[in-house]
Amino acid sequence: MASLHVGLSTLSGQSFRPTRKLISRCSADRQALFNRIAPVYDNLNDLLSFGQHRIWKRMAVSWSGAKEGDDVLDICCGSGDLTFLLSERVGPHGKAVGLDFSNEQLLMASTRQKLRSKTCYKNIKWMEGNALDLPFPDSSFDAVTIGYGLRNVVDRHKAMAEICRVLKRGSTLSVLDFNKSINPLSTTIQELMIDNIVVPVASGYGLENEYKYLKSSIKDFLTGNELENLALEEGFSTAKHFEIGFGFMGNLVAIR
Repeated sequence: MASLHVGLSTLSGQSFRPTRKLISRCSADRQALFNRIAPVYDNLNDLLSFGQHRIWKRMAVSWSGAKEGDDVLDICCGSGDLTFLLSERVGPHGKAVGLDFSNEQLLMASTRQKLRSKTCYKNIKWMEGNALDLPFPDSSFDAVTIGYGLRNVVDRHKAMAEICRVLKRGSTLSVLDFNKSINPLSTTIQELMIDNIVVPVASGYGLENEYKYLKSSIKDFLTGNELENLALEEGFSTAKHFEIGFGFMGNLVAIR
């Protein structure tokens, strides 16, 4: 089952370190894309994953280890699904920050917050920002999540280093995204689903071109083992990648 978290094809490979000019251009392209899909983002996620993305997101938040009273950060928060779940875990005495570079997505998240009545949701702050240059001091957070976002950043090494910097020592990063399988059969099934389900459904919303990039973005992503190595290279003490959703999704859990 494919959750509809679109991504532009990135130019960042394991050894590729993009220039500042390239980062700026690619970030602007991604920002424009996510602004365009914001109005139908949540509906498409539910439709294409048969609601399963909600389960995967709860698992990701659980793996983060966020607890009552914690300060937590959700990077590439989109319309706020993970941020709301984090807010519930840290409660009214904790603080949750949802950061994204898409203003339209943040407006959707803020609107959803205003429509919800739980007291804990008052602890959420929405911020427009860049995952490659997080606007927080060192050791600011007790837990960090990033859902369907690491795949889309231009410089994953820089993003991972920034996350490690803002996490407190001993705290956890939880990264949910599509799984780049090393199993040829799983890869073939995943690509068939994108070509024959995801893109056709997205085209019904006028977003065919936006979602055609999904398959190539997964191809350009990292395998579970490569994600573990990335986290360790950028300063995390331990890292473990778990395959979920019948192997079509994956979750990296890394401890600072």
